[in-house]
Amino acid sequence: MEAIQAFLYQLAVNFDLPILDWIQAHLQCGFMDTIMPIITLFGEGGIFWIAWAVILLIIPKTRKVGLSMIFALLLGLLVCNITLKPLVARIRPYDLQEQDFGIYINLLIERQHDFSFPSGHTIASFEAAVVLLKNSKKMGIPALILAILVSFSRLYLYVHYPSDVLVSVVLGTIFAFIGCALANLIKLPTVKKGKFER
Repeated sequence: MEAIQAFLYQLAVNFDLPILDWIQAHLQCGFMDTIMPIITLFGEGGIFWIAWAVILLIIPKTRKVGLSMIFALLLGLLVCNITLKPLVARIRPYDLQEQDFGIYINLLIERQHDFSFPSGHTIASFEAAVVLLKNSKKMGIPALILAILVSFSRLYLYVHYPSDVLVSVVLGTIFAFIGCALANLIKLPTVKKGKFER
């Protein structure tokens, strides 16, 4: 575990922090300061995506998609939030800046109370968005755009390292495909067509 911590520290110093500092120096403005704390809420606790999945579960024609999302979100919770976060125990980038370099980062949101790796917001957003994209472009494209914005918001708000987010995008995508595969193993009641449907 010490070797992993040493690797993550070097990654933070040589790759992550320069990107976060570039974002702060070149993209920070009043509009972004206002909109990013709002956008990031769409990934908070996965609640928005869970609600979307529940709505899809209620509608017979989209029940399989909703089930796929639920499976994917549960995988993310178990593997990432419950297992990887405490195991890797990576401190947040603003804490690293303050502890090791004496730089205090003025955050636009409250300080986070868990570890940094991986990004739960990003994983939940990509799990849901990829499932939706896989099943419906009409729902999937807007969801994917929102997932990308949520992921970027974590960088803009200085609460995650870019490497956290990149790994989380990959994990979220993998869990989405696994969620779809698991949902396909379950036989749901068939939807009877109405008299006006062919």
